[in-house]
Amino acid sequence: MSAPTRGHQATLGQGGPGPYGVLRRALRLLEAVDRHPQGATLADLARDLSLPAPAVQRLAEELETEGYLRHLDGCWTLGGTLALLGRQNREQLIRAKLHLKLGELRDQLGAAVYFGRYQDGELCVEAVSTADLAPAVEEWVDFRATAHASAIGKCLLGQLDHDGRRDHLARHPIARLTARTITDQEQLLHRLERQPATVPVLDIQEYALGTVCAAVPVTAGSTVGCLATSMPVARIHQLKHAAEVLAAQAAPLMLAMAV
Repeated sequence: MSAPTRGHQATLGQGGPGPYGVLRRALRLLEAVDRHPQGATLADLARDLSLPAPAVQRLAEELETEGYLRHLDGCWTLGGTLALLGRQNREQLIRAKLHLKLGELRDQLGAAVYFGRYQDGELCVEAVSTADLAPAVEEWVDFRATAHASAIGKCLLGQLDHDGRRDHLARHPIARLTARTITDQEQLLHRLERQPATVPVLDIQEYALGTVCAAVPVTAGSTVGCLATSMPVARIHQLKHAAEVLAAQAAPLMLAMAV
């Protein structure tokens, strides 16, 4: 027996007997509804599927119960359950693209590369790409509590408004991590307010001795994010170029995350 034809010629009756036949009939009905972006009447669906209206009605009502279809003002449209089915896969796809992009940047820079985000009032390093010759900076103090010192933290704080910065620092008081750490809150706030959005944020041994970092903003929708890199202080002469590479790649990364 040949396989059912897809598209307008496919009918619910082609599904055949048994549970697989019911599944095929349900899929044909969903496809038919999808061909009517403004909504399909029962008559539209019966005509498209070459089936009696009562048979289409029964299956449509069952799919409505499960959230796959929605009936409004006499028309059937796709329901919210279908959107939920793709959400987890979309998040996995975005994460895979993110890790791939970070890996490319790591290889290009020969240094660890990070993606950070400010979410729910906290700093989060969501992804990092490292290699044997491109190790990550040692997190000797929780990154969430050291936004005032790290390049990632200062870049994310710089994207908040004045009240948001003060709120964060009230919850995570400034602490001295190295002799280079800014410990005066007003001085830090002044620097953040004067930081141009197009200029990379630097950490020159403020978080950890022997390490320098750079970060640039990444904006995708409501995301407050950044790209960053870290390297030994002996490579500080390469930091400016690394920051320029990150800045050039921020927009492509933003587009990849928005897909």
